Amino acid sequence: MAKVGKIEKQARIKSPPEKLFDIYKNKIDLMPKISPDKLRSIEVIEGDGKSVGSVRLWTYFLGDSVVAKDKIDAIDEVNKSITFDIISGEVTKYFSSYKATIQLVSEGQNNSVKWSVEYEKMNEQVPDPHPQLDFLITMAKEVDNYLVQNP
Repeated sequence: MAKVGKIEKQARIKSPPEKLFDIYKNKIDLMPKISPDKLRSIEVIEGDGKSVGSVRLWTYFLGDSVVAKDKIDAIDEVNKSITFDIISGEVTKYFSSYKATIQLVSEGQNNSVKWSVEYEKMNEQVPDPHPQLDFLITMAKEVDNYLVQNP
């Protein structure tokens, strides 16, 4: 029986959560420019690339050059979160379902980004997706650094 799981990781950010949320929701075209060593391209396949139901093709580097096609599953403007359903690509070779959610949090003077990944492995031999989660956190930190340097 395949294993269902959820992993999360959180990191402090220096920029306002609204600005980081805006990049992930409305300005993804900036992300390959912000982090060209990790992200080659993001292509909108269906929709406007910013709203629920939009499908995008990501080409990125995680050891090797890999692709992932995601569908925006949910956007919560109030809680500054976006959920992406990975519908094809490298990840779907190992996981029968894979959803990633980014949430930007502000608690007093402390701002943070939290990524969570809910997944179902194809089989028990598939490792938990910690490298993918680390990649998502690293990307968010690089976007945060960009926003700090380009207010």
